[in-house]
Amino acid sequence: MCVKYCTALIDSAWSRPTAPGRSELSAALHSPRALRFPLLSCKSPSKLTSTTTKMNEEYDVIVLGTGLTECILSGIMSVKGKKVLHMDRNTYYGAESASLTPLDEVYKRFKLPGSPPESMGKPRDWNVDLVPKFLMASGQLVRMLLITQVTRYLDFKVVEGSYVFKSGKIHKVPSSEAEALTSGLMGIFEKRRFRNFLVYVAGFDENDPKTMQGMDPHKNTMRDVYKKFGVGQDTIDFTGHSLALYRTDDYLDKPCIEAITRIKLYSESLARYGQSPYLYPLYGLGELPQGFARLSAIYGGTYMLNKPIDEIVVENGKVVGVSLKERSRGVSS
Repeated sequence: MCVKYCTALIDSAWSRPTAPGRSELSAALHSPRALRFPLLSCKSPSKLTSTTTKMNEEYDVIVLGTGLTECILSGIMSVKGKKVLHMDRNTYYGAESASLTPLDEVYKRFKLPGSPPESMGKPRDWNVDLVPKFLMASGQLVRMLLITQVTRYLDFKVVEGSYVFKSGKIHKVPSSEAEALTSGLMGIFEKRRFRNFLVYVAGFDENDPKTMQGMDPHKNTMRDVYKKFGVGQDTIDFTGHSLALYRTDDYLDKPCIEAITRIKLYSESLARYGQSPYLYPLYGLGELPQGFARLSAIYGGTYMLNKPIDEIVVENGKVVGVSLKERSRGVSS
């Protein structure tokens, strides 16, 4: 088995009336960026032998672990006609991106004493994300879900709003022009300057110098851009942390191209559905890897949960298969 690469799409840094429908989501498609992910692909098919399950199979690809990246790879490989075996030592899909349910699984995972109290309701009413995240409505991951048609297996909900804490008060991040006019985050003159800034960001095109208005996106810093439009410090803080989603102010003295791209993504995602730029799978982020697992299964992929392996078998310096724990070690190619 040799190491190769496949081209896939994924977000950088995850219906119904309350969520984007398939046709609405399809309108969000643009030319996606490509990222490269390593995968294991056999020069000659690997053979897995197990006396317990009476398996003596050859596979083009064996994927270990059911994290999001692994499930994306198995789904794409299955669609491309590869014979895929996908294994995980856990009893659930998702690895570190899983959504644990019922609540007892959370107690077991983190070795908490006792069991969930009755005051927390029914254990199966809970889906606890191990790595909580939102999806940008116009982001790369949403585009990949559309391209692969995994949206057929998922339901999404638009997050109803996002908020920022300022001067001892909680303010809603404006999601419409009316909300912007009444927001206490900035004064009326500042709002005009901020609007001009957003118009600039919306029309910015790295390949069209006319849209840059004299700014070099690879030389001028984001501090230079803010200065050009005369926005105040409160607006800078709000824009950098609530729209561009930076955790620190280090970005201010770096080339502005990344920050502008982030703000533009936020604006485009917000314009998509109106309430907020964020989408969330209705039953937790663990639905994402499961969606790609379903895609793989539909195209002939084989899944085995709760199946730890004993070793990865290497012959002549090449990976040729795996040996199941507490099973026969007979693996050949």
